[in-house]
Amino acid sequence: MVLVPAPLPLAQGMDFGDGGIPGNPGATCKVPADATADTGSRPDRVVGTGSRQSCTADAFRRAVAHGGRIWFDCGPDTMTIVLDAPAKVFNDSLPDIVIDGKGKIALSGGNKTRILYMNTCDSLQHWTTSHCQDQDHPRLTLQNLTFVDADSRMESRYDGGGAVWVRGGRLKVVNSRFYRNVAVLAGPDVGGGAIRAFSQSKGSPVYVVNSTFGATGHGNVASNGGALSSIMVNWSVYNSLFVGNQAVGHGGNPQDQGTPGGGSGGAIYNDGNTLTLDICGSRFERNEVNAYGAAIFFVSNNHDGLIRLTDSRVSGNLRGSWHVLPGIAMHEDTRREIVNSFLEN
Repeated sequence: MVLVPAPLPLAQGMDFGDGGIPGNPGATCKVPADATADTGSRPDRVVGTGSRQSCTADAFRRAVAHGGRIWFDCGPDTMTIVLDAPAKVFNDSLPDIVIDGKGKIALSGGNKTRILYMNTCDSLQHWTTSHCQDQDHPRLTLQNLTFVDADSRMESRYDGGGAVWVRGGRLKVVNSRFYRNVAVLAGPDVGGGAIRAFSQSKGSPVYVVNSTFGATGHGNVASNGGALSSIMVNWSVYNSLFVGNQAVGHGGNPQDQGTPGGGSGGAIYNDGNTLTLDICGSRFERNEVNAYGAAIFFVSNNHDGLIRLTDSRVSGNLRGSWHVLPGIAMHEDTRREIVNSFLEN
């Protein structure tokens, strides 16, 4: 049986300022200083002039192209900004881009488009160094935001990353929520319903902190890595929640003969060499796959990787095989550190 995402109505008008707190309730893992939210007191760019009508998709795209610290002034209520094309980071913009929704802003792809794109190796976004895959900027921080109903399946050149696609520089996600985002639904390696990441500067990890990916009936969906997908990227995930995400490809990687491939890593798909996946204070429930790793697919191809789970819970994830640990697919000889964590099928 091949999983398929159920059609869902647009989230425009839903109250994303409903008091729901992102992340895993009650989790208390200490977060490194460079993984915490930006606390700057002044923006470089403001989307909107005080009314809902002023907070347009075009205004948001212009702000992202400019870079710097981006805030929103859309009136006193919560606001969903529906995009008809992605916002794109320019590599020669201000080097630090902080998009801060203050818990009141949802960004929607309207079931038609990806929301954010950053690629240091894309000449259209302006090359700024001779080593694009390893440059230290732009540094993109997404905080206090909700990403919903994005869909990157129309992207032919850079597939995956339903809501967010990033290569190079640095990515950090703090106090944010991702629901019902969709990426490519078949094929080996491709995916990331919420986020797709490549080649972070100097092998530094993508930080995911106090964030939520999915809920029952509102999970993120992709061929692999229903929530997060990457090649050659380390991740550090703190105090976060992964529920109801789906890897809907079929046939694994490399794919079985006669299949399109994919279907691994219900929540996280992490593939490459000499990788570290560090998870602390996080919970994985009711994520689902067709192939391997109901919750997590972690393959360090040169068998020189480390998966670390601390104060975390992996339970009740569905389907799949090659579970060296409950809900987790990896090589038998993968180094692992499991500290005060609960794992069950």
